[in-house]
Amino acid sequence: MSDHFPYSSGWRDRNPDSRRKRPKKSLAGRVTLLALCLCFLVTAYLLFYPIPWYGGDTDGNGDALSAITQPINSKNPPSGRLLVHGVRDLNLDPAHIENRFTLQKEGIPLTVESSVDTNFQSYIQRLLETSNTVRAAVVVMQPDDGRILAMVSYDSEEKGGSLCLKADYPAASLFKIISAAAAMDSAGFSPEKKVTFVGRKHTLYKNQLRDKRSKYEASISFKRAFASSINPVFGKLGIHNLGYEAMTKSAEKFFFDRSIPFDFPVGKSEIFVPKDEFGLAELASGFNKGTTISPLHAALLASAVVNDGVMMKPWVVKRVVDGAGRVLYENQEARMGVSVSPETAKSLRVLMKDTVTHGTCRKTFYRERRRKAYENVELGAKTGTINDRNDEFKYDWLTAYAVPPNGRKGICIAVLGVHGKMLGVRANRLGRSIIRYYLSS
Repeated sequence: MSDHFPYSSGWRDRNPDSRRKRPKKSLAGRVTLLALCLCFLVTAYLLFYPIPWYGGDTDGNGDALSAITQPINSKNPPSGRLLVHGVRDLNLDPAHIENRFTLQKEGIPLTVESSVDTNFQSYIQRLLETSNTVRAAVVVMQPDDGRILAMVSYDSEEKGGSLCLKADYPAASLFKIISAAAAMDSAGFSPEKKVTFVGRKHTLYKNQLRDKRSKYEASISFKRAFASSINPVFGKLGIHNLGYEAMTKSAEKFFFDRSIPFDFPVGKSEIFVPKDEFGLAELASGFNKGTTISPLHAALLASAVVNDGVMMKPWVVKRVVDGAGRVLYENQEARMGVSVSPETAKSLRVLMKDTVTHGTCRKTFYRERRRKAYENVELGAKTGTINDRNDEFKYDWLTAYAVPPNGRKGICIAVLGVHGKMLGVRANRLGRSIIRYYLSS
């Protein structure tokens, strides 16, 4: 008997071919049976568990929408293929957004719920249409969660499109917010620090940028220089205290030269920094026509200041539901980034409040602050004015915030007015009316 089969009768030894043929037949049978089982399981899975196809859509800036939104409510999923891969898939018009409206997607009615206050937005639209400006744009948002309450633009030439999302406009003195943040973060500045300048406040000449004592120089606090938008102070700051690296780093933290995630494509705000000393002075003071920003981004600057340095991702579409009430898309609040520390944000608020009480917005808000609606409301602002390259248009800016005493339901606004041969209603006055309407209602 063979050593390999100690309990065999010897039949396998007498029939050596049987040890090859029988295993081959057994293996073939098992493979066939396994294949049939797999086919059955796959068929059953496909029949009873349909797979929703999530597209590889990204926002226009290359970031996956799934990273910043919740496209579907997992507790109540729709059957079949998803109709909505993200807000961009709905092809909404940012110039015509209401609080709640219905649209058709592949023949199926969908209800879109937004953060827009329809009455507020209608009021701002009427305000801009009677402003005698060539073009104008307003963005109103809540700084703590990024929701957009109003996003309105006006163009007397009716060229179409939302001006709120175009980064085609010189930032002017709004850029002093970035310069002031860099000064307090990296150069040891504080709101009460004494600074000096010679000459006029709103000019910028090379002889005003020397770091030498002069019997003609005026001394002023840093917060008052910010509030009054004194160009020579910030020009010297850019050359002698900050430099190219600190300026560009601060700008990047405030999302210049970076993509802003939003429900609609947003133009990228850009900084233009000639590497000569005078170029740094121009940038730091906002006396620079190559550094551009969008009205949405301008509102975000104020939001970072009032939100302890945190810039929240802006959003306008709250959710999308189908006819059966199933949620196909739902916004998720998210941080974009931290622009400054809470301590620096607190100091920036001091600077922006001084703009309202003693600076470029003092006359605009002097009587306004005595109204009952403004009682214990904290107001902060920054203005900016600059001509275009051909001196054909004047760009007029306001970014501001209004925070009630309980700290909740505060707003940040950005107002852009573009003036032609005739000067229309200034941005700070438009902003005053918008804040008054919000606080009164």
